[in-house]
Amino acid sequence: MKEIKVEIRAQSDIIVARRAGRDMARDLGFGSADQTRLATAISELTRNIIQYAGEGVCVITDESDKTTIKVRVKVEDNGPGIPDIDQAMEQGFSTARGLGAGLPGTKRLVQEFDIDSVPGHTIVIIAITQRKV
Repeated sequence: MKEIKVEIRAQSDIIVARRAGRDMARDLGFGSADQTRLATAISELTRNIIQYAGEGVCVITDESDKTTIKVRVKVEDNGPGIPDIDQAMEQGFSTARGLGAGLPGTKRLVQEFDIDSVPGHTIVIIAITQRKV
């Protein structure tokens, strides 16, 4: 099982994490559309770390098995947390005067999406999967 850990502390780390996810997806055999969806989701989640928590970590893991190829991404920080996850998942909601497409948009890009947040700790886990041919 291959795992890549990217510390998220600056804007440039977003690019490193995005590229690592795209490269892993490509190496495992995902098509370019899936690679782009994963890279976009990673960008959104890591950008949230910089904007709301200041720093965190992005762990990208190959969780493929005999029948499925799978890339799992865990993004974690120790920021203020998300006070109302349901509200944050509503299309158009934004605490930063943005478009409010970040979390709901990310969820639409991937097959698996889970979020857990309390003050001082947020974890978002996403994954893309595909049956082996």
